[in-house]
Amino acid sequence: MSLRSLTCVPLAACVLLLAVPAQAAQPKKYKNCAALNKVYPHGVGKPGARDKSQDERVTNFRVNRAVYNLNKGKDRDKDGIACEKL
Repeated sequence: MSLRSLTCVPLAACVLLLAVPAQAAQPKKYKNCAALNKVYPHGVGKPGARDKSQDERVTNFRVNRAVYNLNKGKDRDKDGIACEKL
């Protein structure tokens, strides 16, 4: 093996590893709350959102404005948190 091919392999691996997280970070619109809760078990909310529930309030939802904006139709009580659950 030449020196050139030895340096090319690690470089290609680094580029591949750096590209994967960027794709995973893209906000996604989910079909329903069951699909969203597989990724965000307690829901997703915009910054500053507070659960309006009368019982136990959900406080451990993921804060992500981009994902919330794509899925705000699933925020039935309009409290800034989509698909919240304990």
